[in-house]
Amino acid sequence: MGVRKRISADKKKEQAAKTAFAKLLNIPSSPRKMRLVADMVRGKEVFRALGILKFSNKEAAARLEKLVRSAVANWEAKNEKKAESGELYISTIYVNCAPMLKRLRTAPQGRGYRIRKRSNHVTVIVDSIENKNNKNQA
Repeated sequence: MGVRKRISADKKKEQAAKTAFAKLLNIPSSPRKMRLVADMVRGKEVFRALGILKFSNKEAAARLEKLVRSAVANWEAKNEKKAESGELYISTIYVNCAPMLKRLRTAPQGRGYRIRKRSNHVTVIVDSIENKNNKNQA
């Protein structure tokens, strides 16, 4: 590995050590349905987002609520203090496609229709509001 690559890799590692995130992989629902729920909480304060997810009637909201709680716990572990109301916000949340399960459904006249059972990966990154203000000023 060259010197420049090593320096940039070290910077990325330092940045990753500071960020608190949580990932949920291979969720058996379509990415489109999960993105609807993720869009509801993107950029919101964490405890407000948890309230939105708790009272949402979407099935994906329960999984996302658990994931946000995990990201908050990761932030608390890295910063060695408890999260208070108004201190954290969801800085980044994104949903990616995961591998599809391809199945066959029987159809008339000896044919078969393909069924694609979609799944997704979700990543949530939590940050403090102080850091958000520092980034906006710089």
